[in-house]
Amino acid sequence: MAPRKPVDLAELRAALERVGPWVTGESDEKPPRPDLAAAVRLSARTLEQIAPGSSVEVRVPPFVAVQCIEGPRHTRGTPPNVVETDPRTWLRLVVGSIDFDGAVDTGAVEASGGRAAEIGRLLPIARL
Repeated sequence: MAPRKPVDLAELRAALERVGPWVTGESDEKPPRPDLAAAVRLSARTLEQIAPGSSVEVRVPPFVAVQCIEGPRHTRGTPPNVVETDPRTWLRLVVGSIDFDGAVDTGAVEASGGRAAEIGRLLPIARL
């Protein structure tokens, strides 16, 4: 598989700004699906670029799943190190509105495997 095109940070910032009021809680109006999808996918792909590898899988259904962080690679079945959350929680982590450990403690993020916590050290990746 060919490597993905690097994420344009200006494109990421624009995508985050379009969903910003909903992410930060300034608005309860959910953004249009294409805007939400773009913000989630671009931010997850940015994480994938920051920490390349395949030992942790980050899932934000229904929009994206990426593998990151160097280490043992899984090839079949459910990976041993998984981080999964909903789009709003993911984007709040991305912009630093909430912290990873707190989100895990409240159940907003499911993190399994010994390497999953490494994701928390990589966030936030952008600011609004």
